[in-house]
Amino acid sequence: MASLRCIVYVLAISLFNPISCLLNYDHSNSKPAYESQQKALFVFGASLFDPGNNQYLNLSVAAMNWPYGETFFRHPTGRFSDGRLVPDFIANFAKLAMLPPYLQSGPRVFTDGANFASAGSGVLVETGPGTLSFPKQLSYFKKATKLLEQQLGNVEAKSLLKRSVYLINMGTNDYSTFYNTNPNATESHRQDFVATVIGNLTSVLQELYNLGGRKIAFQNVGPLGCRPADKQGYPQADGGCVGGLSALARLHNKALANILKNLESQKPGFKYSIFEYYDAIDDRVNNPSKYGFYNSTDACCGTGAYRGSNCGGENGTETYELCSNPGDYVWFDGVHTTERLNLQLADQIWSGTPNVTGPYNVQQLFELD
Repeated sequence: MASLRCIVYVLAISLFNPISCLLNYDHSNSKPAYESQQKALFVFGASLFDPGNNQYLNLSVAAMNWPYGETFFRHPTGRFSDGRLVPDFIANFAKLAMLPPYLQSGPRVFTDGANFASAGSGVLVETGPGTLSFPKQLSYFKKATKLLEQQLGNVEAKSLLKRSVYLINMGTNDYSTFYNTNPNATESHRQDFVATVIGNLTSVLQELYNLGGRKIAFQNVGPLGCRPADKQGYPQADGGCVGGLSALARLHNKALANILKNLESQKPGFKYSIFEYYDAIDDRVNNPSKYGFYNSTDACCGTGAYRGSNCGGENGTETYELCSNPGDYVWFDGVHTTERLNLQLADQIWSGTPNVTGPYNVQQLFELD
């Protein structure tokens, strides 16, 4: 009925807003049977992409507390937002089911893809102890490919993997951890660390390619120093962005673009997309009203100078402040964006122009043979 209401609205109102309609339409149960030439979505990342994997690890997960999930799910799911995340919307655009956490128990069917993202994780294993690092996520992907081979047969499974899109956001926690322990690192030290992260990331991408991955979509690292948690944690920035953190992100993003271009030239069939997440967030932080937001400085939920910490309370018991309308805010908590912004970002990843998402956008990657 939700889709019918949207269609009727389109016919009746010329100033139809498709994003508003999509915010109220749940495709999570609209899963067709497997078809030949179907394409799947495999997701790797940290908290911006984690649909709740960490609740199945031996970890305390803040996003399992209210008010996480309040806007769409009406209860916490382990997602670090008030509602859906970017991969949820991308799956929707691709006419796939909403991908559950890979670690969730139940029947294992990966013909629509899988989401391996884990909050707090990094490219480097040591970045997030107890979380699913990028190499660990790759190991789970290998298990998923084995199951696909059993379900579809070796030939069709390999074909599905080559047709599919691999959505990745990694690096944020590596650089946050490095900066927190090395705030006065020399430029040489910073460049060496970026090289270490990029080297390890490249190794995983090469393994992914060997397993059949051909169409890789990256959301690059955002302006880390501009998040409410970072401004609150580094008051010496006097309300501005923490320059050293954001500089690390820029170094990473430049190196990431170079290695993806190199892989495309070296690996037959390798195609990629980079969404300029850094620029998208930076513009919304500096010009919130341009995108329909009223507050890009404070988080909707939390405590402290910018509500930069403790959203949901420690173990759900401590007090915190909560805004009345998350959709007015860029940030839901100290480091994670609201569902409304996530939809804007997903829309740019899916169909953005080359200066925003390129050289291909994700819609084009799905359409490539």
